Amino acid sequence: MNPTRLELELPDGRREIAVNPADTTLPISELLARRGFPLNTRCGGRGLCGGCEITTRAGSLERISDGSAIICGNDSKIKSCQVRLAAGSDVAIVVPARSLLKHEPAVVSEFRINVPWAQDPLVPAARYGAAVDVGTTTVALLLCEMATGKVIAEASAFNAQIRFGEDVLTRIQFCVKGPEAVAQLQRAVAVETIQVLLAEACAEARLDLAEVGAMTVAGNTTMQHLLAGVDPTPLGVHPFTPTFLQHRVYAPGALGLSFGGPAAEVHLLPGPAAYVGADLAAGLVATGMLYDEGPVLLVDVGTNGEIIAKVGDRLIGCATAAGPAFEGAGLTSGSRGVRGAIERVQLQSDPFAAELGVIGDVPHPIGLCGSAYVDFLWEARRTGILQTNGRLADDFIARAGNVVEADEYGRRLRLHSGGASGPIWVSEVDVARLLQAKAAIAAGINTLLELLGTAPADVKTLYLAGGFGLHLSLEHAIGCGLLPGFTPAQIKVVGNTSLGGAFLALNDRSLLTEMQRACAHMESIELNLQPGFEDAYIDQLMLP
Repeated sequence: MNPTRLELELPDGRREIAVNPADTTLPISELLARRGFPLNTRCGGRGLCGGCEITTRAGSLERISDGSAIICGNDSKIKSCQVRLAAGSDVAIVVPARSLLKHEPAVVSEFRINVPWAQDPLVPAARYGAAVDVGTTTVALLLCEMATGKVIAEASAFNAQIRFGEDVLTRIQFCVKGPEAVAQLQRAVAVETIQVLLAEACAEARLDLAEVGAMTVAGNTTMQHLLAGVDPTPLGVHPFTPTFLQHRVYAPGALGLSFGGPAAEVHLLPGPAAYVGADLAAGLVATGMLYDEGPVLLVDVGTNGEIIAKVGDRLIGCATAAGPAFEGAGLTSGSRGVRGAIERVQLQSDPFAAELGVIGDVPHPIGLCGSAYVDFLWEARRTGILQTNGRLADDFIARAGNVVEADEYGRRLRLHSGGASGPIWVSEVDVARLLQAKAAIAAGINTLLELLGTAPADVKTLYLAGGFGLHLSLEHAIGCGLLPGFTPAQIKVVGNTSLGGAFLALNDRSLLTEMQRACAHMESIELNLQPGFEDAYIDQLMLP
């Protein structure tokens, strides 16, 4: 006997889903994704995060690991990737706003180009071309007229690979299953993401897909491998050997894409190393730092923290194990920077008060995004709410009343009582994870500068790349220790330089040659092998 009905309570109302026998074999997270309600399966459905958490109301479920029954009710919370529907039971569940992936993505396609460029298209016969930034979390696409370089449409969305894991390591681990897993990830990024965005941009520009004759793609090395359908598992184990780093050219159909005629080309841009990818090589060209004597830095605080430093002719790059904390992943009330997310935080200690800025000014926020967490670290330390070790201060706890609660892992502070999924909290565990992420970035910056014999005060320009940087308070990023020792005057926010570099390579073939030259010239270092890195990391785990 099979269940006949699954009732969902969503932020925008109730839905009923008819269930067929095959659905009982699927994790609820997968069942919901197939029915158009994808959840935040950040860890690839391994039960390691709370991104796909649901609340149970009625019926019964089965634990996938051992088949044991779970009686629903009492508003208990459970990870939807770890359970399936039990035979013969109608089930009612609540899906909170922050567990859904249905929010409009806030991908920044704006970028700043600091170099002159010629109109010498990479594919001379193409009338229209597309430039694509394939990020671990988001994908952005620009459509342009090749004769003029004019951008005529743009589109962006979450990378559909997210359902297989939040970061590159989780996706690499997924590929250990074999060629079929690699094919699934290739299809997710090519067919389910890039093809959809290209069709959307063509519709906006009133073009036929057949009129697009060229595409350039910049992404980190793992994303380039997965788009090419190449097994990335060697990138997950020492010595982290990529199958390819060089510029590659494909027919669209070879990647599962459909556009242009027989002469259409997809160009995967070159990258310098396993964990310093084509996205950073593109940024080197777009910012112009490739041509700067320095000292200059390019810092991308994305899902993978990547840093390049240049002094004179010497160019050094590294990646840090920052993880996706600054994108809200793995945090109690974390959210991406979408409508409904808190993006600004201002705190008062005595009496406690939190003034919050919400994207879209919605009354019931869904959580906090990265810029808000940076604000929180600075504001809570400035007002004495947090100690230097990230713990809530005893004197603040004594007078805070019920805005501070203890849980099994420590204490947490309530910032908002009326969020879309209940109260919005920042816990001491959240702060510890944020401090680990900021310490990885800060120690990486300091290690590279030390290798080059310079210091933050001597850096002429720090180019802050990526969407996160555009919404960041530079004063707070410096104050909390994310960008230690810098001043706002040294920092230039340059936006999506990966997309900017892909745009430049599409329109000026000589800049692709410059990228290739830079990749060959760059030294890539492993931070954990550098003397003093661990000590620097430990030092940066504290708040100033």
